[in-house]
Amino acid sequence: MRKVLIPTDFSENAMNALKYALELFKYEKSVFYIMHAYKDEIYEDQDLMSRETMNDLTKIISNRTESKLATILEELKEISPNPRHTYHTIASNNLLLDETDKIVDSENIDVIVIGTRGKTDDRRLTFGTRTLQVLKYVQCPVLAIPKDYKYNQPKHILFPTDYLIPYKRRELKLLCELASPYRAKIDLLHVSKTKNLSLRQEDNQNFILEELHKTEVSSVTTYDRNKVNAIYTYIKEHPIDMLVMVNTRHSFLENILFQSTIDKISLYIDIPFLALQNIRRY
Repeated sequence: MRKVLIPTDFSENAMNALKYALELFKYEKSVFYIMHAYKDEIYEDQDLMSRETMNDLTKIISNRTESKLATILEELKEISPNPRHTYHTIASNNLLLDETDKIVDSENIDVIVIGTRGKTDDRRLTFGTRTLQVLKYVQCPVLAIPKDYKYNQPKHILFPTDYLIPYKRRELKLLCELASPYRAKIDLLHVSKTKNLSLRQEDNQNFILEELHKTEVSSVTTYDRNKVNAIYTYIKEHPIDMLVMVNTRHSFLENILFQSTIDKISLYIDIPFLALQNIRRY
């Protein structure tokens, strides 16, 4: 059974990500945890803070959250009455990052699905602040859906890799099971300065191929000193429906995500983006 966590701020971007998840996992028996953490709102709502006690304010925001989550459930029943899917809503007086971590651990979540931007919708940024926090710090695969992205079956997936990371079986299994119902092709893109792989790289490449055995996989090598440019070029020249990267210490994705300011991120993503976190969970 697939376990999917979907944080929401009740924006159109968040709803779009939820609808994408319903379509993506429509063939799988899945449990969706739709969560809103509202602790920040208690302190941000200064008008109410000056007129209500803290307890009253918390109750107001809690009731408002529960009502909005109930509305989402009603909409889901209309747009996706899938008997394979069950839903749980979570309204939490907690911070987004803390609540996400808590649910990932307690429910053994397989993947988090989230919009790339939320209510603020700053067009200068690839990721909104809260999405970036989840991508950087939560130990669970994260599937980020761009604003207004219309669902397309993932037929062609790009997976850039240097073959230096000892990949985790659970996360490669997730990718394989995500791709196989759609007979998606996965391109392993090795951006390299040299023609030959080391023994370590060959071992890691073989492990990936073994774990993705249910899907069609192509190994592609390109010689480009600029990895961002190589990925851009490949996406432009091929009908890519999803980008997959691994976020681990000293990885290329970590270098992008941990730049000093978000607006310096040069990899602009306008297709669904799956970040594997390369962590061991049971």
